[in-house]
Amino acid sequence: MIKKYALLLLITLTSCDLIDYHPYDGRISDKEDKDINATNIARIENACMNKDTIRFVFIGDTQRWYDETDDFVKHVNRQDSIDFVIHGGDLTDFGIKKEYLLQHSILSKLNVPYIALIGNHDIIGKGDLVYEDLYGDENFSFRAGGSPSNGGNIRFICLNTNALEYDYSTPVPNFTFIKEQLKETTEEDKRTVFVMHVPPGSDQFNNNVSDIFQEKIREFPSPLFCLHAHEHSFKARDLFNDGIIYYGCDNIGKRTYLIYTITPDGYSYEIIKY
Repeated sequence: MIKKYALLLLITLTSCDLIDYHPYDGRISDKEDKDINATNIARIENACMNKDTIRFVFIGDTQRWYDETDDFVKHVNRQDSIDFVIHGGDLTDFGIKKEYLLQHSILSKLNVPYIALIGNHDIIGKGDLVYEDLYGDENFSFRAGGSPSNGGNIRFICLNTNALEYDYSTPVPNFTFIKEQLKETTEEDKRTVFVMHVPPGSDQFNNNVSDIFQEKIREFPSPLFCLHAHEHSFKARDLFNDGIIYYGCDNIGKRTYLIYTITPDGYSYEIIKY
């Protein structure tokens, strides 16, 4: 039996009345939400200001699992003290606008703000243009947390690491962006979390620069950990034997998600099954 959201997607992709242009057309109507990340980052930074404890959810690879994503939203909405949700990328299977819009229609029902990174599937066709219109820049950052007296700001650096999809013709990861973020670090930025879709070592990552990438990460104030999706299974690995753990999440079809709690004294995580 075709699940309800899969059926809805099938209808939207095959109905002449619902597809105005080619399915890879990247035009977003003024009626649709735009700059979702910027809007929700403002909400996150405002809500987390001066908090000494931050709790957020990390997920990835919701492509094709619409019912499971819908159930995820309902489950998170029953959780206490969640500040925001980070989606690690692969919202879509084929980078199609209708896929993006359907995913957002589900995730926008969260009671807390969510942000989304771009995944390798999201880039297919003109998917990267749709992503930029809906969510904004492929590389971005934000701050969450309080004053130096209660642990200081936590800086989240969110990166496009899908080098293979660009055939290495575009600088991915973008070291210019990373250097700019390092220059913009302030005295209040005490700790750093890095988020990406594919980790170093993946076939999608530009592993010619993986060591340099890790060296730049270590220049940021107190790197806590790195988050990634893409591999569709939970992993916790010290990829460079330097104490910085890379955590990967299950795809949402496995009905799990991660909750991270960051306090002035450190961090912890939980694998939540629903």
